[in-house]
Amino acid sequence: MSEPAPRVSLARIFGAFALIGVTSFGGGIVAYLRSALVERHRWLDEEEFMAALEISQTLPGLNSTNMSVLVGRKLRGPLGAAAAVLGMVLPGAAILIVLGFGYARFRHNPDVAVVLSGVAAAAVGLLLQVTLKIGWKQLLRPKDLVFVILVFFLVGVLHVSLVVTLACVAPLVIWLNRPGTEDRKEGA
Repeated sequence: MSEPAPRVSLARIFGAFALIGVTSFGGGIVAYLRSALVERHRWLDEEEFMAALEISQTLPGLNSTNMSVLVGRKLRGPLGAAAAVLGMVLPGAAILIVLGFGYARFRHNPDVAVVLSGVAAAAVGLLLQVTLKIGWKQLLRPKDLVFVILVFFLVGVLHVSLVVTLACVAPLVIWLNRPGTEDRKEGA
């Protein structure tokens, strides 16, 4: 993200992130971020988006909030970061407060349980869509696909803790994907 971005107004930054914040759900937010930042506004290219996402995932806190800080800062410095974070957080916070009061009032209603089950199913679909849209290139390599299947089997079928699974599988994945391994294979 080293290229200077075109000057974008703070109101436009706030509005773009507020729209993402109010229309996205759970893990599907990465798809909304990509759509808005790469395709609609063209504030980032695909490589910049993936780099910002990787940084966002390594920092503590929500990926979407971390991403908004990075992109807002790129566009307008500290004020841009603040506008992006406020845009990302305020709509969701307001909706959550209203829904929290509604849930407290109607939590024993069986219709509420049905709606929440539907929301959970939609969230699974969104996560699958995001995974396929962003990570499809990585799924083309047989080596990576083996690890995806292994993690799915351990966590989804055997119900091994995700933390334990990652602690066991991650060192092997990192070792097999360390810099220079592809170069050595091509030179052999």
